[in-house]
Amino acid sequence: MKKSLTLLLVATAFVACKKEEPKEIVDMSVTYPETKKVDTLDTYFGEQIQDPYRWLEDDRSAETEAWVKAQNEVTFGYLEKIPFRKELKERMEKLWNYEKISAPFKEGNYTYFYKNDGLQNQSVLYRKNEAGKEEIFLDPNTFSKDGTTSLGGVNFSKDGSLVAYAISEGGSDWRKVVVLNAETKEIIGDTIVDIKFSGVSWYKNEGFYYSSYDKPKGSELSAKTDQHKLYFHKLGTSQKEDQLIFGQNEKRRYVGGYVTEDENYLIISGSNSTSGNELYYKDLVKNGPIVNIVNNFDSDNGVIDNIGTKFYLSTNYNAPNQRVVTFDLSNPKQANWVDFIPETENVLSISTGSNYIFAKYIKDAVSYIKQYDYDGKLVRDIELPGIGSAGGFGGRKEDATLYFSFTNYTTPGTIYSFDPKSGKSVVYQKPNVDFKSEDYESKQIFYTSKDGTKIPMIITYKKGIELNGKNPTMLYGYGGFNISLTPSFSIANAVWLENGGVYAVANLRGGGEYGKKWHDAGTQMQKQNVFDDFIAAAEYLIKEKYTTSDYLAISGRSNGGLLVGATMTQRPDLIKVALPGVGVLDMLRYHTFTAGAGWAYDYGTSEQSKEMFDYLKAYSPVHNVKAGTKYPATLVMTGDHDDRVVPAHSFKFAAELQAKQTGDNPVLIRIDVNAGHGAGKSVSAIIQEHVDMQVFTLYNMGVRELKK
Repeated sequence: MKKSLTLLLVATAFVACKKEEPKEIVDMSVTYPETKKVDTLDTYFGEQIQDPYRWLEDDRSAETEAWVKAQNEVTFGYLEKIPFRKELKERMEKLWNYEKISAPFKEGNYTYFYKNDGLQNQSVLYRKNEAGKEEIFLDPNTFSKDGTTSLGGVNFSKDGSLVAYAISEGGSDWRKVVVLNAETKEIIGDTIVDIKFSGVSWYKNEGFYYSSYDKPKGSELSAKTDQHKLYFHKLGTSQKEDQLIFGQNEKRRYVGGYVTEDENYLIISGSNSTSGNELYYKDLVKNGPIVNIVNNFDSDNGVIDNIGTKFYLSTNYNAPNQRVVTFDLSNPKQANWVDFIPETENVLSISTGSNYIFAKYIKDAVSYIKQYDYDGKLVRDIELPGIGSAGGFGGRKEDATLYFSFTNYTTPGTIYSFDPKSGKSVVYQKPNVDFKSEDYESKQIFYTSKDGTKIPMIITYKKGIELNGKNPTMLYGYGGFNISLTPSFSIANAVWLENGGVYAVANLRGGGEYGKKWHDAGTQMQKQNVFDDFIAAAEYLIKEKYTTSDYLAISGRSNGGLLVGATMTQRPDLIKVALPGVGVLDMLRYHTFTAGAGWAYDYGTSEQSKEMFDYLKAYSPVHNVKAGTKYPATLVMTGDHDDRVVPAHSFKFAAELQAKQTGDNPVLIRIDVNAGHGAGKSVSAIIQEHVDMQVFTLYNMGVRELKK
């Protein structure tokens, strides 16, 4: 039986209302497509769980495709009726339409850089020769007519004469790799296919290392996700002849291999989850055996650099906030590691370039940088342009100039050139954005979560804001996988701010802002902490009169989509609009899908134990939609070919909400066709998604006109 939602709204102006204009009645009635139910039962520790929408897991079936089409017709039919949708899109396109240039990097006889003229769907890779002549090297906009094939990575051989570039089709995580003669741009050998979660690392000009799984066939949802394998592809040979280096006997969900800058060693990392890895090396000069350095998954470890047999390693072994250690290959075990940059109270990440090591710290989600030489001497504290996020400072040992970027919530990303000898930096590329940054400000506050933990949050708004509880507010969060949310500028957020919105980002537990302890405090049996932190952020914004529940939206993607789904099902009264994007929403079955098996460190699994099953069931968004509940206006977003967080999560969640929603708030699902998790999405598709998120949010908060 189809369910209808009829909503007759009076088109009065919330912003810039013209009282003399007559009121217009807009029919926003919604009739949801019929979603059939099936009698599927799963048994967990003796308890039966119904899964009535199991059939939607087959996203390649004709029946699911018909359901997707029907849902999109309803969703876009609704969105097209919102009177200011076109106006907001025009403004976003205008702001987005500025030239974007990346930091340059030198390969062989050329200097390469990415450039987007403004609204190009994909950025173009250019290069200049030593005489300064500029040409297009790779233009991803020519890869497909609809802009859905993107450039997934570019890797040059050490001398710059060869390049391997990866392409993604339809947003898929599966990649193809093409090899070119960099001088002539002629293709060398066959295209390498079915590569996933992998870099490309050259060994001299002989070939390169890459990783992948055995790809699932047809409508199968799962590959052998416990057996990621490292291969070596020799130029001039077919892919079927590629040498298996690691992963045949050692079953690992994630395996990576990369060659040191001196090309003497292959470094291999193996892990079974998103936290903790083993470490190995192979002497390429002597063609030696694979030798183990770290033989457990208790810490995160990554080789930074080496000088001969002396290795520099970044690790959180006995250092939750990371430290840098050194060791010699004659005694590489953990007991022989020597502190080089000791752990501090702030989280550390590392880059190298120009024969220096750069220690990049996060303090309360804000960057500061220290420069060291290879003897461990502090050269300087690097002066940054302001309070925000800095990235870069990477390059080869022979590079005389390095580059870094700086941004925050009101400052568009600017690239600086940096002289590592003097420590001086100058603006290299400053974007010309039609946005008055000086009219806006950000404020960092610390609020108290349910268990008393202090959580940082940065709130951005127009100067002189009136704290009257009526400001449309977007609260964004992630809270997982050791990922830190640091300040960054966004055109979409700029448009939100221009229209009187408040934008708040909470640095929840589960992230990486305060190191491993902070991450672990939001995993498995502690996952509820993340949702409590987010709920407390919303309550703070309401208490301090930035907004009220009638003007509050929550947003998040991927693990952040889970965050939104759990929050809206636990506290549907707290918010007006929910925007779960590409979310992990079926917590009982996520690990049975292609990529999900590697997420157990953060989530646990329903098969792990009765206790873990009960815990997951208690917050799994798909399993906690209750009939007769008034949920917020909800726009679920996904891609029909997402092979990281499969769209079944979003399909099931939307079906449950549409069947059980009470009240007038619409529940819609917006499904990008021929799209994946988000990487490589075309600019036009990104703009339209942000437009639809904002107009849906504002309209359901009562806004009928944009600010003039």
